[in-house]
Amino acid sequence: MQVESKTILIDIVFFSRERYVLTREFAEGGRMGVTKEQAARNRERILATAERLFREKGVDAVGLAELMKEAGFTQGGFYNHFASKEALVSEVIGKAVDEGQQQLGTAIAQSRQRGIDPLFRQIKWYLSPAQRDDVDCGCAMAGFVGEIPHLSTTAQASYTEALEQTFNLIADMVLEQDSKLTRDEAHGRAISLYSHMVGNILLSRAVSASKPALADEILKHGRSSMLAALSPSSTKDSGRKPSNLRKPKSMKRGV
Repeated sequence: MQVESKTILIDIVFFSRERYVLTREFAEGGRMGVTKEQAARNRERILATAERLFREKGVDAVGLAELMKEAGFTQGGFYNHFASKEALVSEVIGKAVDEGQQQLGTAIAQSRQRGIDPLFRQIKWYLSPAQRDDVDCGCAMAGFVGEIPHLSTTAQASYTEALEQTFNLIADMVLEQDSKLTRDEAHGRAISLYSHMVGNILLSRAVSASKPALADEILKHGRSSMLAALSPSSTKDSGRKPSNLRKPKSMKRGV
């Protein structure tokens, strides 16, 4: 009797496991008519929701149950799209910083087309209350800076590559203002300038709820000191078109 009892128990467990697997396949795998296009849209929805929650709460504070509920799916469906939370985080970081680079490229191109100093305009926008308060869609480099050291090597690599690209883009703008600089000198100024920009936005964001006036003051003085450090012609006339600017060959979308 004991042997039969064990056999029946094993059969029940096996049957339950099989039913669970089949249920997941019906729900997420397409047997209920989910097309590849819909599955791709569902995946993008999970990515977008994850980015928003990670920005708002931090990566560690967001569990899979909360994430999938916010995205409008069951928790069991997560693994049909991602191998692990770490894989999701890496993809979110990579996607966010890539889009940020595209946005920066677009902003620079638009400034050039309008005859506006792109570096002057970028500093004014970056160190603005609107950019500071846009936690969900603002600068990804600043938004995830505190998370990166604790994430996977893949996420760290994506972030580092985007940071280096940002330095190079800013260095290009610095050289447009002062062609007498060497590339290394312009790159050094770009690193200093962007580091100050990110630091200002993070400090302002940290106190924006507890002391809004101080938060605005941080942005104001950071913005004015950086603009004052630019060439006099740029600060006096931000609307002129620099003589040595070239029109970009292609337009990108970005941060």
